[in-house]
Amino acid sequence: MADTDPEALEKDIERTRAELAVTVDAIVDRVSPKRVAGRGVAKAKANAEQLVTAARDMAFGVAYPAKYAEPGAYGEEDGWHDDFPPRSLAPILIGVGAVVVVGAAIALWRRRRA
Repeated sequence: MADTDPEALEKDIERTRAELAVTVDAIVDRVSPKRVAGRGVAKAKANAEQLVTAARDMAFGVAYPAKYAEPGAYGEEDGWHDDFPPRSLAPILIGVGAVVVVGAAIALWRRRRA
C-alpha cells in the first residue's frame, strides 16, 4: 500500500532531489571541457610512454634491462660506458619523425610539380 503520509512523501522527495543533484554534478564534472582535455592528455602521455617502451625494446632486442635505467648503475668492467644505452630515446624519435615529415613534404612537392 502506498505511503500517503505528507511528511514521509516530503522526505522522500527531498532525498530524491539530493540524489539527483549529486548525479547531475557528477555528469557535469565528467563532461566538463577541462576534465575531457585532462583525460586526453593523460591518454596521450600513456600512449607515448608505451611507444617509447616498445621502441626501447626493439632497439635492444629484449625488454630494456632495469640496471641500465639508472645512470651510473653499471661499471666499466662489463664493457659498458656511461653514455650507453641512451638515457632517453626522445631525441632519436624526434629526429626520425622530422626525417619522415621532411620526406613526405618533398614527395608531395614533387607530385604537385609534375
